[in-house]
Amino acid sequence: MPQAPCTVRHARRQDVPIILELIRELADYEHELDAVEATPETLSATIAFAPSDVTSTATSPDTEPTSPARPARCLLLLNEEGKPAGMALYFYNYSTWRARHGIYLEDLFVRPSERKKGYGKRLLVELAREVEAGGGGRLEWSVLKWNEPSIKFYEAVGAKKMDEWVGMRVEREGLTKLAGLLD
Repeated sequence: MPQAPCTVRHARRQDVPIILELIRELADYEHELDAVEATPETLSATIAFAPSDVTSTATSPDTEPTSPARPARCLLLLNEEGKPAGMALYFYNYSTWRARHGIYLEDLFVRPSERKKGYGKRLLVELAREVEAGGGGRLEWSVLKWNEPSIKFYEAVGAKKMDEWVGMRVEREGLTKLAGLLD
């Protein structure tokens, strides 16, 4: 299927409201809308943005540097009419075995009305190009087990399930408890 015309670029600070809107739409799709804690202020403080006047494409970002306080980047996909159709929110990770960086895709979302146009694939292509351009080793992400349409899509673009790995997480009270174990 040919891809519909679109533009992919790194998010700018003025894009925060649309990023939050897309995050909320994704959370609603995943039946987790009540779990969204992101606000315009927290997104503004944690995403490394492209300057407002930069017209660079996703593969040649002139973005703010990432840091522990600002670890994330966001690609926005604008449809043929220039309207936001999707996003890829990501951060850099590291493979100890390969001794190379990579990208962890935290969230990929294309609005339901914009699906089947090649937009999800385009966002993945741009992320893969960024990994390759920087000499990185891999692009990885997680997908909910019940999300069969996404799993099939990811497999169709060459992704492989990592069935031997189990996701682990410590958050909220558990994180506080763990941080204080040696006190």
